[in-house]
Amino acid sequence: MRRTGWIPYAGLLVLFWGVWGAFSSLPTSEYGYPDGMVYIIWSITMIIPAVAALRGNTFDRRPVAAFYGLIVGLTGAGGQLLLFKALTMGPAYIIFPIIALSPAITVVMALVVLRERLTRLALIGVVLALVAIVLFSVSPGEFATGPYLLLAVLICIAWGVQAYYMRKAATAGVNDATTFSWMTISGLVLIPVAILMTGGVPLDFPWQAPTLAAVTQLLNAVGALFLVMAMSRGKASVVAPVTNALAPVLTIALSLAIYQTVPSVFQTAGIVLALAGSTLMVYTTEKNAELTPA
Repeated sequence: MRRTGWIPYAGLLVLFWGVWGAFSSLPTSEYGYPDGMVYIIWSITMIIPAVAALRGNTFDRRPVAAFYGLIVGLTGAGGQLLLFKALTMGPAYIIFPIIALSPAITVVMALVVLRERLTRLALIGVVLALVAIVLFSVSPGEFATGPYLLLAVLICIAWGVQAYYMRKAATAGVNDATTFSWMTISGLVLIPVAILMTGGVPLDFPWQAPTLAAVTQLLNAVGALFLVMAMSRGKASVVAPVTNALAPVLTIALSLAIYQTVPSVFQTAGIVLALAGSTLMVYTTEKNAELTPA
C-alpha cells in the first residue's frame, strides 16, 4: 500500500467535517433541538455509510475485530454523550480547548506503542497542527472550575484513544467496513442513554429540526468513515493532527462566506499554523514515498 494512500481520504474527511462544522449548530440554534436528539439522529445516520462500506467487503467476525471495533465505537459515542453532559454544566470556551488536545494523546500512543517514526520536519508539522487545534477552540472568558473539567478530560482521553485504536485495528488486519460497523453498532446501543439524558423523545418540534439534523449529521457520519479509512492507510501520529487541524479551517472559511463571521485572532493564528503544519506532514509523506523503493 502506498505511503500516501491516506491523503485522499483525509482530504474527503476535511471536506465533510468542515462543511458539517459550519452547519452543525443550526438545528439547535434555529429550533432549539436538544443535543440528545441530535445524537440519536447521528447514530441512525451512521447506518447509511456503514451499509455502503460493507458492499464488496466481508464483515470480520474475529474476536479481535469485535474487541477493537467496540473500543473505537464506545469511546467515540460515549465521549459524545459526555460532551452533551459537560456542556450543561460548564462553559464551552473551557471544555473545547481541553478536548482539542485529544490528537496529542493519539500521537503519543502511536509513537510509544505502535513505534511510529516521524522525520524532524513531520514532527514540527505535528506540533504546529496541535497548537492550531487548541487555538481554534480558544475563546475569551474567565477561567472557572467544576466537575465538568473532569468530564472534558475524560472526553479528551476517550477520543484520543479512539483514533489510536482505529489505527491499531488496521494493523491487526481488520478491514475498514468492520471497524465502522462496530462504531455504528456502539452508537445505536447508547441511544437509550441519550433518551434518558434528554428526558424522553420530544415530538413537539417542527419537521425542519430533525430533517436539518439528519442532513448535517450525515455529513458527520460519512466523515467518520473517511477517518477510519485514512487511519488504516496512514500513520496515526500524522492523520490525527492533520485532519483535526484542517477541518476547522474549512469551517471558518465557510462561516466567513455564509455568515460573514470574521475569525478571531486566535483562529487566524490557528489557520496559519494548521496550513503550515499540515503542509510539512504531507510534504514529508510524499518525499518519503519517492525515496522508498517499490
